[in-house]
Amino acid sequence: MTGRVLTVTLNAALDVTYHVAAFTPGATHRVSRVDERAGGKGLNVARLLHALGTPVVATGLAGGACGARIRSLLADQEVPEAFVPIAAESRRTVVVAEPDTATGLWEPGPTVTADEWDAFLARFTDLVRDAEVAVLSGSLPSGVPADAYRVLVEVARRAGARTVLDTSGDPLRHGLDAGPDLVKPNAEELAGLTGHAPPGPAAAVETVRALDADAVVASFGPEGLLAVTGEGAWHAYLPHPVAGNPTGAGDACVAALTRGMIGRHAWPDRLTEAVALSAAAVRAPVAGSVDLADYRHLLPAVIVKEL
Repeated sequence: MTGRVLTVTLNAALDVTYHVAAFTPGATHRVSRVDERAGGKGLNVARLLHALGTPVVATGLAGGACGARIRSLLADQEVPEAFVPIAAESRRTVVVAEPDTATGLWEPGPTVTADEWDAFLARFTDLVRDAEVAVLSGSLPSGVPADAYRVLVEVARRAGARTVLDTSGDPLRHGLDAGPDLVKPNAEELAGLTGHAPPGPAAAVETVRALDADAVVASFGPEGLLAVTGEGAWHAYLPHPVAGNPTGAGDACVAALTRGMIGRHAWPDRLTEAVALSAAAVRAPVAGSVDLADYRHLLPAVIVKEL
């Protein structure tokens, strides 16, 4: 099983979205529709890459009935997967989606044993030999070492694969120690690294430049993306923010940036695609999905300014 991109989701989830007309805390609601998705940040990336025609294999950890359902849903969508089984039950994430916003409820993840982590590391080492890019996304379940992403970046580098890192907190700090090729923090994650809230995109160039990665693309929600690379710095955004469910927008951004990395596209083109795909994900009613026609419609509206 091979793919140009290998995505890693160590804390995979069964995403459940409840659609309601309006959500009021403390009230009883009638749900108009329920959607299920194989979730977790890396799986959102894998699904979008597959939809865009980029060869991808999804790996990670999955256990119990939720883990089996995650793998079944991936099979239904013909997304190749090579998950390592664990004994504990994978988590669920629940989103209550209104027409213009959403409320998320995230269950705690499973506990992973040392033997299960060793089994995953062996599987990753084998799979990454056939990958051009390894995308390392999301939180770590209990039992997985805090420096797991540092280890995976180093394994990928030895195999000749480039790496994209999208996580937060200690896993992000440790992952940065290995110098990944691309890091995609959001404003909150930047604040966690620096100890203070960053200014807007255009004013945060030096803060972002200090991170130990070849390239950093920081997302600032409706204010767009800030990219700081060895080739320059850019601010990319839409002139008018889009409304909807922001869950999964960051993963759409990572999917677009990964495609750009494989194609060695110019940075302004990568950022244009990342902003448009992220905005299309916000508009989509189900977390981690995108209307590709909407994505293509948004592309001409993206503004990219060199800083």
